[in-house]
Amino acid sequence: MTDTGNRLRKQLESTNFDPKQYVKQLSQQSDGDRDLQEHRQKIQTLADETAQNLKKNVYKNYRQFIETAKEISYLESEMYQLSHILTEQKSIMETITQALLSTDKDEAAKEMQAAFPKETEEVKQRTLTTLLEKVEGCKNIMETPGRYLVYNGDLFEYDVDNMSQIQKVHAFLMNDCLLIATWLPNRRGAVRYKYNALYDLDSFAIVNVKDNAPMKDMFKILMFPDSRIFQAENSKIKKEWLEILDETKKNKVVKERHKKEEEPPHSPVRQDMSNNPFDEDEEVVCEEIVDLSMEWIQELPEDLDVCIAQRDFEGAVDLLDKLNEFLKDQPLTQPVKGLKVKVEERVRQLTEVLVFELSPDRSLRGGPKATRRAVSQLIRLGQSTKACELFLKNRAAAVQTAIRQLRIEGATLLYIHKLCNIFFTSLLETAKEFEMDFAGNTGCYSAFVVWSRSAMKMFVDAFSKQVFDSKESLSTAAECVKVAKEHCKQLSEIGLDLTFTLQSLLVKDIKAALQSYKEIIIEATKHRNSEEMWRKMNLMTPEALGKLKEEMRNCGISSFDQYTGEDCWVNLSYTIVAFTKQMMAFLEEGLKLYFPELHMVLLESLREIILVAVQHVDYSLRCEQDSEKKAFICHNASFLYETCLPVMEKRFEEGVGKPAKQLQDLRNGSRLIRVNPESTMSVV
Repeated sequence: MTDTGNRLRKQLESTNFDPKQYVKQLSQQSDGDRDLQEHRQKIQTLADETAQNLKKNVYKNYRQFIETAKEISYLESEMYQLSHILTEQKSIMETITQALLSTDKDEAAKEMQAAFPKETEEVKQRTLTTLLEKVEGCKNIMETPGRYLVYNGDLFEYDVDNMSQIQKVHAFLMNDCLLIATWLPNRRGAVRYKYNALYDLDSFAIVNVKDNAPMKDMFKILMFPDSRIFQAENSKIKKEWLEILDETKKNKVVKERHKKEEEPPHSPVRQDMSNNPFDEDEEVVCEEIVDLSMEWIQELPEDLDVCIAQRDFEGAVDLLDKLNEFLKDQPLTQPVKGLKVKVEERVRQLTEVLVFELSPDRSLRGGPKATRRAVSQLIRLGQSTKACELFLKNRAAAVQTAIRQLRIEGATLLYIHKLCNIFFTSLLETAKEFEMDFAGNTGCYSAFVVWSRSAMKMFVDAFSKQVFDSKESLSTAAECVKVAKEHCKQLSEIGLDLTFTLQSLLVKDIKAALQSYKEIIIEATKHRNSEEMWRKMNLMTPEALGKLKEEMRNCGISSFDQYTGEDCWVNLSYTIVAFTKQMMAFLEEGLKLYFPELHMVLLESLREIILVAVQHVDYSLRCEQDSEKKAFICHNASFLYETCLPVMEKRFEEGVGKPAKQLQDLRNGSRLIRVNPESTMSVV
């Protein structure tokens, strides 16, 4: 660019450039129309140069734009993972904080107990008497000898069905019962409460209610078939209620057992009922009495509660199996019914805990083996269907999380290798674990097959998003599909074949990719045809000629040497050689993607591409007047029909397993008529 042009560019690029002022000065300084025309030409030249530079910069930075977009996508994935990690860290810190606070409170409570020893039983009885004087309608409660107060405090009662607050109550826990009293709205002297209910400690069970904001610090009292829910003032008071209630119930059981052991055995006295016509029936009734006084049976409900609290699921199920074995041949008497009611409530609690262990909300680390413990116990409880459903839901969430956390790499093929490795390894491990856990439940295998298909759809969604939606080249897509097929075949070692499922889910995207690449090849061929000069190729150097021969041998054309001449010349046109290489590359990639549903799509794509070259040769022969060029065109047509197309048909048949009938018909229907260089050739 000249100095004048540089000055003009700097002037126009300056920050304080004013177009109106510039035009005004230019009009004043110009001598006439010719100066304005010259200045206009300079500005136009500058504009053309700027546009050309802009195009070059866009082309130069095109790959950088793509890389930037991929980096942004990768950054988005990293931010998601970072957010997930921060959420986990926050949860861990909150747990540690609560644990430290709880430890401090427990130590403070121990110090208080050390400073103020426990009250004697007499003091507790006097305290109970004093407190009960404030409760209306419970004068006869103190008539039971040995009854004393253990713990008391205010609670809020909630409706079991809709969890709405009902009333404020005051609970009195005694060594053998629990008294619930309601607050009186209008106090009368020392009386503050009104009697509501009295429950024997053996008649109810205590259940901890999981906190679910805003419903916090709650526990449930189960009295078959009813239940009541109470809320403590805070978590510390709730914990005290649960611990003291549990300890008081255990103390009562131990006390009653010692009392029975101290009582002398009584020999049964049988009256003479020889004249009683119902004597035989009474003997039958006596024989049907079931002995439930054994220590392990008496402590069974409490032992189940302990096992559930300590997460000893195997121990809890072992106790249930032992009880079922004991009651298998026993009659269903009233005590047995009462015992079964208590046990069934524990079974329900145990089932809820096991279900929570398998829920996707729990940590998914550890792989399928981490679920084995909960699954096996649910199966032992006779809930194999629920165990199967929860196991598969847990694994689906684990696979989805693993795919979501997979780092999106810049290279698509590298990402697909990692994706296939994660997905198919997880699927294989899940199948092996499923076969181990549900070996005796063949009815669950159909559920696993259905789950496998849904998991494969999840995999294909992530696969297609990265391979096909990002408009990768056909060669890259073919390599990615090949990798997925190879991993899918690994599942055959466990008898699971999902190849057809994978193909059916990918057929739409692969068909679209073949169609798109076919259009690209047709457009490129037409563009080369428009610039065809029908001249021999001069590769200039022996190295370039050797490279072309190697490329043609890789394409399957072993007789290419007969089309080469002296001094690096090739007796073919550039258009025909480029078409051959591009066509054979398309065929190879198509065969990598091939499966039966794509047979006609691939054949029709090949046929349409070949027709473009055939029609161009036919048109050139009909329009060309020079006899030498006609002879050269005939030579190129001979290469196309007698060398290139047969190689293509043979390669297709090798890759597919059956002949390409449409390509054979296309070649046989095109007849070459060559008499001499001056004659014409027609392609029909």
